[in-house]
Amino acid sequence: MWYAIISEDVDNSWPLRVEHRAAHLERLTELNNVGKLLVAGPHPAADTEDFASCGVTGSLIVAQFDSLQAAQAWANQDPYVLNNIHATVIVKPFKKVLP
Repeated sequence: MWYAIISEDVDNSWPLRVEHRAAHLERLTELNNVGKLLVAGPHPAADTEDFASCGVTGSLIVAQFDSLQAAQAWANQDPYVLNNIHATVIVKPFKKVLP
């Protein structure tokens, strides 16, 4: 089943994100390589792609896992969680309808 992992960052998270981004992207790449990643990306703090100037408020990941518990366990091991970049993380089932 698909699961949405919805996070909200701590204030001024950009420098920490930059520091831990490679490890975060490595885990997402692993999911993608086995065909289990639907989408992943940050929520910019402003209507711009210049994240360095505005920062990021959180992220969205939609990926396949065997269970809600497996999705939660995976999310709990994310470098952004382990390094206190995400203030909150919500994991819930997701039903892909379109496209």
